[in-house]
Amino acid sequence: MEIFGTIIHGLNLAAIYGLMAIGISILWSSVGMINMAHGATFAVSGYAAWLASAAAKPVIAAAFGKTLAATLATAGVTVGAGILAGAIFGAIIYLLAFLPIHDKPNFAVRSLIMTLAINLATVQLLLWYFGPRQRGLPKLFGFGKFEVLGIPVRYDQAGAILSTAVILTLVLLWLRMSRKGLEIRAMMQNPEGAVLSGISVRWTALPVTMLTGALAGLAAILLSQTIFVSPTSGALPLIKGLTIALLGGLGSVPGAVAGAVIIGFLEATVGAIPFLGQRYVLFASFIFIITVLIIRPRGLGGLLDETRE
Repeated sequence: MEIFGTIIHGLNLAAIYGLMAIGISILWSSVGMINMAHGATFAVSGYAAWLASAAAKPVIAAAFGKTLAATLATAGVTVGAGILAGAIFGAIIYLLAFLPIHDKPNFAVRSLIMTLAINLATVQLLLWYFGPRQRGLPKLFGFGKFEVLGIPVRYDQAGAILSTAVILTLVLLWLRMSRKGLEIRAMMQNPEGAVLSGISVRWTALPVTMLTGALAGLAAILLSQTIFVSPTSGALPLIKGLTIALLGGLGSVPGAVAGAVIIGFLEATVGAIPFLGQRYVLFASFIFIITVLIIRPRGLGGLLDETRE
């Protein structure tokens, strides 16, 4: 039974890490930009969800009382606010760190420095306005457990896994079936050819930054079911997302998914070993990633698809 519990925990971690890593990979492969403000997007989305849920709480309580409808309404407000805030912050990153410099030399380095500056400035603004105190979001999936074939599964774990699966399915369908999605895929597969065929990098980058911001917002909501929101709460998810994207092959979406699953299961397994525990989770993850990148500098993505050189 403990093995199955570890598997569920690994899938839960993989779902959250995958949202961050996929966003980083999509942005790099489509417009050649590494977004170091992804952690700030995470934190801003968490605070937006907290503010929205706190403001809506008395209204929802008056309208629905303590019913299932009230729980669903609270979840809708919390998730909606987090995703919307992430998308808006993504648009701000587009305006500040992409639009002014996308046609300048060394754009990748310039954008990395710009987004890092945005990240640091945003964290300081959050500290100034909210202070260092941690905030808790409503439990969207409840506190209980249910059993699947005799295996106990927490509601928050199942909710995170299913939510991520649904959202990523919708994103993939949008990328495959919509006109703008096809343009983004063309940029991901062959940026130079896409530009020559008439696709505008400027107008393709805006929905990409908003999409990746929204994914970071969803990751913030799901991870904040087990941790608190704070100005620096996006730092570790940013590091995890970036390193997993590197493990998967920067720019490879399948690689990012594979990397998230591997790291999720690795952390769950190490954390479940009695003489190791949570103290060695980060150590084990980074040692594994470094080892893979030494053996294969392009990461796992080259085994799955072609990534940006």
